[in-house]
Order: sequence, then structure tokens, then C-alpha cells
Amino acid sequence: MSLSSLLVSPPAGLLHPAPVDPARHTMSRERLLRYLEIKVHHLIQEQDWDSIRVVGGYNRTRGISRHEKSGKLFNTERPTAQAYGRNLLVQAFPGADYVQHYALIIATYLAMTGRPADTVTYQPPGEEECRTALDTLDLDLHGDVVIVGWGLEHLAPRSGVWTQGPGYCWQDAQVGDARVVYLGFRHSIWGDVAGRTVARLARLGAGAVVYVGKVGGLNPGTEPNRWLATGNTSLLGGALVSWEDFFGDYARAQPGVRSGLHVSSPSILLENQDWLAQHASYAFVDPEIGPMGAAAQRAGIPFGYLHVISNNLASLYPADLSNERHGDVLHQRAILVDRIASILTARLTGGAPLTGATP
Repeated sequence: MSLSSLLVSPPAGLLHPAPVDPARHTMSRERLLRYLEIKVHHLIQEQDWDSIRVVGGYNRTRGISRHEKSGKLFNTERPTAQAYGRNLLVQAFPGADYVQHYALIIATYLAMTGRPADTVTYQPPGEEECRTALDTLDLDLHGDVVIVGWGLEHLAPRSGVWTQGPGYCWQDAQVGDARVVYLGFRHSIWGDVAGRTVARLARLGAGAVVYVGKVGGLNPGTEPNRWLATGNTSLLGGALVSWEDFFGDYARAQPGVRSGLHVSSPSILLENQDWLAQHASYAFVDPEIGPMGAAAQRAGIPFGYLHVISNNLASLYPADLSNERHGDVLHQRAILVDRIASILTARLTGGAPLTGATP
């Protein structure tokens, strides 16, 4: 089906995202709007459309948003948009969670700025479309430890050379007795995309996968950008999933690291006060850890995460997801990335056995 036909002939399964109520969200109205303004494509912010449809697709030939991040190697690309008359087709990297998340972003932004949100629909991508979107990821792995995620340019050797792939970059290094592959994506691996990434890496021969990123704190006493998070269990789709932890007990025993139960959420927009009350016994939230851990468990390889606690849903702190690019936030996170690098190096050079035990 052509892109234009997706607008002319609506496919089966088309959904309307319900804008969230800013008064009930865990972010204040001002901060939520600021977060949305960072994410929403400039064509949507600058003009009105008769319809906006979000679908799965990875197209970097046209319609690139002016709000994409710059000055970074990874996670710089955002959904693209193409106009067909008064209709706008938005393409997000194929993943059910990501397509829904971006549709919620657009609908909520429109509602908060006094514009009709019922113009927004989304088409969840099919399983085959999601799976084949990662077929271009092709690495020659032989039991290597693959480190995926955020801050990689500070974790990988400064003298290393990044090899370019379609939508990703990688380099390898010898750390102790382990060959380590640092893998970063230019597009988002949000939610279920991250799980499929781990499954793909396992098929390619990865011996373990480590995810470095950012996670939301659910304990009101946890100040953002001061702590690291780790664990081996996540609530995913209403059920707890655990995996063989790459770090074993090593990471959680380090100063400045907190461990606990994680909950997987497909979209920040869904994390309102009711959601928070239902998950008050959990420690952390993000979209990727649960799907990645579940994929690793199915593949029979260890998985571990070591994340910066970037925001707190249960308490109001100066730092949150709406001001991540401020200088003081970047400075604090740079300190934590150095700490992550130290823990990873110690783990790989004898801080714990390579195959961690699940508590």
C-alpha cells in the first residue's frame, strides 16, 4: 500500500489516541507542554491539518523535523512527516509502543494548545513489519557483550572508530577477557522495538546485552540525576518477568546505585496520577527494560541495565524530562556516565563472574 493510499483508504484497525488530562498527569501542565513541544514535528506546531495519521515506517529521505537533536551520534532521529494536501502522514520507526506513544504526543499537544485532537489517528504496525524493520542490523558476533543505549560515545574508547550501519553505529574493544561491542541507534528503539533488538542481537551471536539509559524514579525520595538504577525484574503486560542479570549482585552493591522492581510503560503520556498510585510499590519505570529482559530470557542470554534516574514521577524536583538539555543536568549526568563506565569496566575485568546469578 502506498503512503498516500493510507490517507485516502483508511486501513482496518485504525485507532484514535485519547489526549491525556494535564491536570492528572505526573508532570505539571507547564512541564508536560514543554516536553511535548520538544517532540512534536514542526509541521504540526506551525499549521493545522484536516487529518494526521501516525504509522510505522523509517523514511529519512524527506519530512525531517527541525526539532531533531543535534550534536549527538545517537538517538537523534524523530518521526518524519509528509503532507498530502491538507492531510499529514507521520512515520515513526515501526514498533507498536512507539507509534502509539507518538500519536498520544500529537493528540495531547493539540488538545493543550486549543486545537482539535480528533484529527489524529494511528495504525499499529504488524508483527512482521516490526520484526523486519531490524533486519538491517547486521553484526558479526561471537558471544560478545553488546552494550546498547545512551551515552555510548563516553563509554566506548575515545580512540575507537565508529562503523556506520543503516540507522546505527558500532565499534568494538577488548575489555579484560571480553570482546565488547558498543551499539548505538540513530532512531529510537522505544518499547517493544528494544525487545526485538535484543532478540536480533541474540540471533546474531551476542553472549550478553547491557542496556545503558535513563529511567524514571517512583520513590519520592530519589532525586533525579544523582543515582543509578539496576535490577533484574520488570512488570510487563501485567506479569512479572525476570532474567539472568549480567551484573549479578555486583552493580547493586556499588555506592550510588539503587536496585528495585521495574515497571514497563509503553508511553510517558499514560503515566498519570492513577497509574502512579497503582505502581507505588515499584522503584523505576521506562518503556524498554521489560521487553529487553523478556527477550533475553527467551533467548537464554544474560541481560543487565544500569541507568541514570533522570526524573521522578512521585515528587516535584527541578530536573525532569522537559529540561534534559540544560547545562546543569548535562553536567550531573556526565558524572553518572563516568560512574557507569567504572562499574562496567570493573564488571568486565573481574568484578563479578560473566554469567550473573538471578537472585
